[in-house]
Amino acid sequence: MSQQREAEESGQKSVALVLGSGGARGYAHIGVIEELEARGYRVVAISGCSMGAVVGGVYAAGELAAYRDWVCRLDYFDVLKLVDVTWSPMGAMRANKVMDKLESLIGDTRIEDLAIPVTTVATDLTRQREVWFQSGSLIEALRASIAVPGVITPVHRGDQVLVDGGLLNPLPIIPTVSAQADFVLAVNVTAHSPRPVTLEELLPPEEVAEEQAREKSRDAGGVDFASWINGVRGAARRLFYGFGNNHDSDSGDKSEVEAALEGGRREWGRLDMVLASFDITQAALAKYKVAGYPPDVLIEVPKTVCGAYEFHRAEALISLGRHLAVEALDRFEGRAHPGWGSPSIVVERPAKESQEGEEVS
Repeated sequence: MSQQREAEESGQKSVALVLGSGGARGYAHIGVIEELEARGYRVVAISGCSMGAVVGGVYAAGELAAYRDWVCRLDYFDVLKLVDVTWSPMGAMRANKVMDKLESLIGDTRIEDLAIPVTTVATDLTRQREVWFQSGSLIEALRASIAVPGVITPVHRGDQVLVDGGLLNPLPIIPTVSAQADFVLAVNVTAHSPRPVTLEELLPPEEVAEEQAREKSRDAGGVDFASWINGVRGAARRLFYGFGNNHDSDSGDKSEVEAALEGGRREWGRLDMVLASFDITQAALAKYKVAGYPPDVLIEVPKTVCGAYEFHRAEALISLGRHLAVEALDRFEGRAHPGWGSPSIVVERPAKESQEGEEVS
């Protein structure tokens, strides 16, 4: 029996869930799902991009608890160990170690066999368009959706070169428009804010104390999180300058080691700019998607709460997601009709544009 029919027969309220891209900030999706479940909502459709695709896919496969347990145990060293540098000019990392862990959780699950209909979004560089995965291998769909251009190597499928869906659609609302749910809830984790907003500013006071304690524990370990970047610095150099190029001609009398270290900092700074630019682009695109297809409930996580690759902050980001979900759902439920036969906020959505995405079977 489908999730939608079960929801109807049980009297549960159903929700179509849109989970956006945003790297580590996507851990907030876990907290949102936990709050939905705590309130008795049943998720009947999921559309996700990049980290949103990962969380949504793992949840639909019934393995979110195991995934949550794993990410909450990641520290600086664990994140560093997950970095698998590659010599490929198409990306600095392969992401094989991360995918091996995901595969150990979901196995060879096929999207069409999931209890909840799932759409994951990638971008085809060859055809310059979105690709929607609604059937086929779930693990392949997730791998394509997380392939940040220049950072994680793309997935080659026939003549397609598939990279992160956030390049064109970081908040894929359209696949949920046809879902017969009581309401659509979207989680944008690349939201723009007028000023930089920290994670601590958004967390409840008791959660702030816990996160500060975790930060002190990390500092006590004598590890600077920025040091994990060293593992991909060489790959970043190849990415921007190519193999065999010499860019140390301005090093003067400095030793080769000193010149290489300074060059590494300069080159990594350029890659950092690419990542920051990608974040800004996603934030702008997400605003357009929300304007074109407004969800009934929108939860926004400012992109400044943490870096896209601060994967060691899972506990705080999950807590943030749940806290923001509580606030958003309280507001939404407070405006709902007593009978709750349908969402209290009726949103007129434009007709679906043709050829918005391509389904890959």
